[in-house]
Amino acid sequence: MRYIRVFDTTLRDGEQSPGASMNVEEKIHVARQLARLNIDVIEAGFPVASPGDFEAVRRIAEEIKGVTVAGLARAKDLDIERAAEAIRPAESGRIHTFLATSDIHLRYKLRMSREEVLDAAVRAVKKAREFTDDVEFSAEDATRSDWDFLCRVAEEVIKAGAGTVNIPDTVGYTIPQEFGELIEYLMNRVPNIDKAVISVHCHNDLGLAVANSLTAVLKGAGQVECTVNGIGERAGNAAMEEVVMALKTRPKFFNADTRIVTEEIYKTSRLVSKITGMVVQPNKAIVGANAFAHEAGIHQDGVLKERSTYEIMKPETVGIPQSKLVLGKHSGRHAFKERLKELGYELGEDELNKAFERFKRLCDQKKYIFDEDIETLVSEEVKKVPEVYSLLELRVSSGTSVKPTATVRLKVRGEVVERSEEGDGPVDATYRAIAGITETKSHLEKFEIKGITGGTDALGEVMVSLEEEGHTVRGYGSDTDIIVAAAKAYVNALNKLEGRKREPEKGI
Repeated sequence: MRYIRVFDTTLRDGEQSPGASMNVEEKIHVARQLARLNIDVIEAGFPVASPGDFEAVRRIAEEIKGVTVAGLARAKDLDIERAAEAIRPAESGRIHTFLATSDIHLRYKLRMSREEVLDAAVRAVKKAREFTDDVEFSAEDATRSDWDFLCRVAEEVIKAGAGTVNIPDTVGYTIPQEFGELIEYLMNRVPNIDKAVISVHCHNDLGLAVANSLTAVLKGAGQVECTVNGIGERAGNAAMEEVVMALKTRPKFFNADTRIVTEEIYKTSRLVSKITGMVVQPNKAIVGANAFAHEAGIHQDGVLKERSTYEIMKPETVGIPQSKLVLGKHSGRHAFKERLKELGYELGEDELNKAFERFKRLCDQKKYIFDEDIETLVSEEVKKVPEVYSLLELRVSSGTSVKPTATVRLKVRGEVVERSEEGDGPVDATYRAIAGITETKSHLEKFEIKGITGGTDALGEVMVSLEEEGHTVRGYGSDTDIIVAAAKAYVNALNKLEGRKREPEKGI
């Protein structure tokens, strides 16, 4: 099993995401978590870029133990000296220097010849070696460079003292097969390649950063440069969690693994998201909200019987407590019944069928179903009283320039009755219509509304308290339409009053 180093550049390349910049204290906070994750190398920043970046690298080098701390530097003496000063307090410090090698960059950006670039790269590595034995050289835009020239650069910087040679796909241009062939070419054509570790740093412009990185590992790369949640320039970098878990999940295929404490992955993801303000998309692999969530009934049934049917890794492995069976319109009875058990409800077959039907109707009304929604549905089913009155239809008209009017259709002892009334508001009009149909003599003592869950599509619950001839009852109703919920609560209370009237008088 080959050991693959994980070089995390969240604090340098990741921070270059628009709007993701971090202050010194925030960088140190993330660095502590990266150390708990057991990252091999933390690229803490670009010391020459600003006083804040220098201070962040210096503080991380001083405070974070058990990990190599790297500072980035262009192939310039000032950059290298500044990086050396910043990493000096580290238990293990690395200078990471870089220079472009593609003809596009040479012609338009650097305005240098290949020989000038080769000489500058060698000088930079030698200069960095004056301060530390751990030097990494990156051939910027390597995947658009001439392969033979890239081999020359790699050979010469290794001779100059570079222990790591990075082959970046700086603009996310390469394709897995092509990148694999490039790494293989370097492994076979650079005579002293065995004296250095080949690293890869892939960007995600074509959505292939992780695929390219893993292909490079198959071809001999010993270090992968990545970021938490895949943040970084433009479309981002290879996502650390995806690379790590691919190796962890497919050990026989890659014959390679990392030292990462995978149980810290989710915690690290959430911390970086919170500090940078960059939200993780729900369908993001490994750490997205839906990564271990199942809604389809077939999938839920399979997971309940045997998790491996639809889960290739355990959520606990990445620090997520458990899988989620997301209840929605695609869910089946098996998952619904299991969730009821978790919530403490054991329903008979008939009750379960009725509750499941109501659940399906609710799923068509709102996007997200919460446990509170389910508890309300089931508690109503469990609390059901014999129905003298049942609500068949409710139509309400209301607004700033309209007199509130409600038309209610009830089934009363087997007969359908309809009535319309006006009121001070839609609820008042509804209650007047219901009272008129039922001819109730009850008095409304209390009316309470609460939103069971958040959002504009929240399930609302209404509780009413009715008193008649010394009997007081409570009625409950819930619906995404609060007026309908109010009508259900009133009808529920009236049915309870009717039930009380039929109860035999109890002797003393």
